[in-house]
Amino acid sequence: MQSWKVTKLGEPKEVLALQEVPVPSVEPGKVLIEVEAAALNFFDILLCQGKYQEKPPLPFTPGSEISGVVRDVGEGCNVKIGTRVLATPGLPNGGLSEYVVIPEHSVYEIPDSMSSSEAAGIFITYQTTYYALHHRANLKTGEVLLVHAGAGGVGSAAIQLGKAIGAKVIATAGGSEKVKICQQLGADVAIDYTRDDFVDIVKKETNGRGADVIYDPVGGDVFDKSRKCIAFDGRILVIGFAGGRISDAPVNHALVKNYSIVGVHWGLFAKLYPERVKEIHQKLMNLYEQGKIHPLIYREFDLKEVPEALEILAERKTYGKLIVNISK
Repeated sequence: MQSWKVTKLGEPKEVLALQEVPVPSVEPGKVLIEVEAAALNFFDILLCQGKYQEKPPLPFTPGSEISGVVRDVGEGCNVKIGTRVLATPGLPNGGLSEYVVIPEHSVYEIPDSMSSSEAAGIFITYQTTYYALHHRANLKTGEVLLVHAGAGGVGSAAIQLGKAIGAKVIATAGGSEKVKICQQLGADVAIDYTRDDFVDIVKKETNGRGADVIYDPVGGDVFDKSRKCIAFDGRILVIGFAGGRISDAPVNHALVKNYSIVGVHWGLFAKLYPERVKEIHQKLMNLYEQGKIHPLIYREFDLKEVPEALEILAERKTYGKLIVNISK
């Protein structure tokens, strides 16, 4: 089979090699999946560069989100051969391969109505966002949700899941194309932050009250400005720091306006409560079949185009997810 290997550390196009390797054999508690599609994430680039917090030994295969078909099962597994699944491979044997062996607890069944590309791109972004909005923010029907970077992976998920809850969704994005995407995803109001001050617009849309929940994967200046338009008893969800700067949170301001700054570490939640992740997965599959969520895909690539795709992702000008089609 073919598999991408990081053979040394550096830029993806310089360190990735597409190699012929044996198809892995199953072990007890693990399943063999023929990979149909894989999603690319920014941390795949960091892994190639050796800048990610996890540093697997060389050579290794990146790729943490896949979809495919179960082709063999090890002793003690309950999943059946032929089942369509999405899965989360672990390092050093990631998912940018034609076949991968994965522990059964990291495999999730998908409906026949879901395409392989959608399945590969739904897990991390929608799991993170469902956990954030339902478990951490307790977002309610009729509340106002402000979503930053609404055309991004987690942002696009937040718009759709916010609307599914019944919230009024205000989204920010950079540029007219991404604003249009937010509107197509269901945002009630979409703001081009490169032209307009989202603080003023949020206050206007809420009659001066502010947003009940703010979903912030950006941090930095965006977090600082978000504090100016959070409602009394509001919740600011700290999803990440795509803007590069980690903001200081003045707790006296949180006290005066009576809002909460809420951390969202879905990865640790998933490790501590794997059964709850399974429950969320089923709820997400139900929402998909009801037509309430659809992963936003920027572009699809062939397996041989992975270095090019990661280069495009590194430019940070994309939206949604980048997907690699592996078996056709």
